[in-house]
Amino acid sequence: MKKNNGNNDNGKKNKDENNQDFKKTLWKTADSLRAQMDAAEYKHIVLGLIFLKYISDSFTEQKEKIKEMVTNSESDFFISENLSDINEQDLEDRDYYRQDNVFWVPETARWETLRDQAKQLDIGAIIDRAMGDIESENQPLKGKLDKRFGRTQLSEGKLGELIDLISTIGFSDDQRAGDMLGEVYEYFLGQFASAEGKKGGQFYTPRHVVKTLVAVLSPHKGRVYDPCCGSGGMFVQSEEFVRSHGGRRDDISIYGQESNPTTWRLAAMNLAIRGFAADLGKEPGDTFAKDQHPDTKFDYIIANPPFNISDWGGEKYEDDPRWVYGRPPVGNANYAWLQHMLWKLRPGGQAGVVLANGSMSSNSSGEGEIRKAMIKGDVVEVMIALPGQLFLNTQIPVCLWFLTNDKTANGRDRSNETLFIDARNLGTMETRVLKVLTDEDIQKVQDTVSSWRTGDAYEDIKGYCKSSTTEQIEKNNFVLTPGRYVGFADEEDDGVIFEDRLIELTEKISNLMETSTSLDKRIKRQLKELTKNVQ
Repeated sequence: MKKNNGNNDNGKKNKDENNQDFKKTLWKTADSLRAQMDAAEYKHIVLGLIFLKYISDSFTEQKEKIKEMVTNSESDFFISENLSDINEQDLEDRDYYRQDNVFWVPETARWETLRDQAKQLDIGAIIDRAMGDIESENQPLKGKLDKRFGRTQLSEGKLGELIDLISTIGFSDDQRAGDMLGEVYEYFLGQFASAEGKKGGQFYTPRHVVKTLVAVLSPHKGRVYDPCCGSGGMFVQSEEFVRSHGGRRDDISIYGQESNPTTWRLAAMNLAIRGFAADLGKEPGDTFAKDQHPDTKFDYIIANPPFNISDWGGEKYEDDPRWVYGRPPVGNANYAWLQHMLWKLRPGGQAGVVLANGSMSSNSSGEGEIRKAMIKGDVVEVMIALPGQLFLNTQIPVCLWFLTNDKTANGRDRSNETLFIDARNLGTMETRVLKVLTDEDIQKVQDTVSSWRTGDAYEDIKGYCKSSTTEQIEKNNFVLTPGRYVGFADEEDDGVIFEDRLIELTEKISNLMETSTSLDKRIKRQLKELTKNVQ
């Protein structure tokens, strides 16, 4: 038994390595386009082609299933045992595809058609028409696919080379094809964020940060909303959480909004390839100016809004009903985002938000008064300080806010209590400049919050977590920085007597000083010899 398990593990390992190699190869090819176009442009070229390949493969796979159904005499869809007797139109009846949430792909947009024309000079225009044909046949994708291939300034043959490479992907060969494409998509989003620098972070939040938000919120059923949804990563992780806990995909309904038209389309494609039915609004739009879901309240809100934005148009919303706890400053949207999300929560709803650390303590432009009102209003449930170096594109330290409008729901009565977690010592350096939260780190945070909410074996831990009352927070001038509350961890006693340790350290310092003196003498001698040789 152990031997078989080992073989399975090796097979999974080899598959994961192959997938990783493929992603790296695909990225290298895509990256070669950088010499001819900006990262912001080639991102959409590559991801758009991957999307086309995926939905085309899914269509082809579904067609093969239909062939089996209509030729199987025991099937409810049986027509004839002889496939040649069956009309091609019957095999492409749209209902066969839509019943299994497979996009219907017209012949002009199928990958084999595009591949056969890859070397034509007008292949860009051909792809644009294919995107338009797909939108015409699939209402959920209407107006959401990128059609810029014909305008690219690529040298002759480059687009065809990329098509040839993507043609090697077999998305329909594996039952987990959707997951594989999701992996490729996510890998690319991360790589593009890194390549684009600060601008790229507008659409990409590191997966481990999203996973932490989702783990703490624990969405199981209901409406999930992201008012600045970027590429849709929050939704993907929420669905994965539901599925990993025995739920079904349709247990949650997805709602989002995004102001950037390009990123809005990217989110639509990202969700479409995973088979998610999502309402991202009729069009891209500013959340503050034009709420795409004005009459809808949500069970869960998960967001990473842009940090500290000053041009959010705050002067236009002086008497906005969303500002229950005070009008946000015109020069910073942090508290506008927090209040918007509180406004959008249904009774008992929960929100998890990534913000810059300054939001926990700032008193400028009335932010301190808003925070005070929120604390006294008992809507701040959990505050988590995260380690630095988590983001590809910014060194700004960040924190997680967890809000709710009812602390009697989702566990014991936690009225007038707030949980503080200092997670700055968690995380592992993945590269010289980038840190990630491991699954163990995330599980630790999740378990801490869960035990606090339920009252099941929760204990304050010095240097890590503390459950504080509203009165205690008031004594700290309504500052929400976890370090103020959790204190410092007790240092472990190693059993060594202080005097002995002092003698040991003194000897080490003496030895180091002797070594330093010796090195100084050697350097001086060598410099003297060099001077003689020069003369």
